[in-house]
Amino acid sequence: MQIGIVGTGMVGAAIAFSLAQEGTAEKLILIDANSERATAEAMDISHATPFSFGAKVVAGDYKDLKQAGIIIITAGANQKPGETRLDLLAKNVSIFKSIIPEIVKYAPNAILIIATNPVDIMTEVTLKLSGFPKNRVLGTGTVLDSARFRSILGRHLGISPKSIHANVIGEHGDSEVLLWSSAVAGTSCVERIAKETDIVLDKVVKGSIDNEVRNAAYAIIKGKGATYYGIAAATQYIVSSIISDKHAILTISSHHDKGIGGYNNICYSMPSVISKNGVETALLPAMCDEEKEALAQSAETLAEYTKKALDML
Repeated sequence: MQIGIVGTGMVGAAIAFSLAQEGTAEKLILIDANSERATAEAMDISHATPFSFGAKVVAGDYKDLKQAGIIIITAGANQKPGETRLDLLAKNVSIFKSIIPEIVKYAPNAILIIATNPVDIMTEVTLKLSGFPKNRVLGTGTVLDSARFRSILGRHLGISPKSIHANVIGEHGDSEVLLWSSAVAGTSCVERIAKETDIVLDKVVKGSIDNEVRNAAYAIIKGKGATYYGIAAATQYIVSSIISDKHAILTISSHHDKGIGGYNNICYSMPSVISKNGVETALLPAMCDEEKEALAQSAETLAEYTKKALDML
């Protein structure tokens, strides 16, 4: 399959490299407002392909997306130290107003994956600007946040993160919700495993893990200016799930007609079945009352800012 990537900054380039190394795509088309940057990234990545799967990596323009089955959008302003994802809203809505119509013109049947922040709101903006069916517009959502949760929790328990099943839902941002009540390792809840192995997993420890997951991006941005490896791997896995028709359950961001707490017609992350058609269905996870309340608050935040974004269109 041919895959387009619009935006070749650190995130877009890392995603392109990950896709090329994993052999996910037969051809990658890189597009950027800075065509020289796109060309340089395509050259650099293509020079690594003899050591992997030999994908063709080229720089191009929107007209070159005609055969693309999936288009990943990373274009937009970068999150700066001290800046929240929601602070990027006005800048990135303006950018998407010029990008999305071009994509629709040349690739009307593609699946669109949004990785630009604030990702939930930009996914809704893309849905409105494109007019695509909601199954073909999805954001990377909390796939990375869930991976962070599993990685940090696995480290604490001394268990491979691949054996941890723990999800983050709601906003990809400050109001995200860690689902402790349904977190398991293997076939046992994490609290039981902690008790059996004499590892402390009390409210204080959970709060510390929650804080580390929730603020991971801020810490990384402060240290090196941007996050890109984690989101590249997360996006590669989403793409692989679509191409291989895996029916994998991932916490992507998609449109919900009936929102949590009565906040309808917004995008946020829930465990969702992903196939060659994009989003097959969203699944409502088991939640305790505290998590339900937190998710309703997350939805309220997203509803407020989504309205502001749509008013800009």
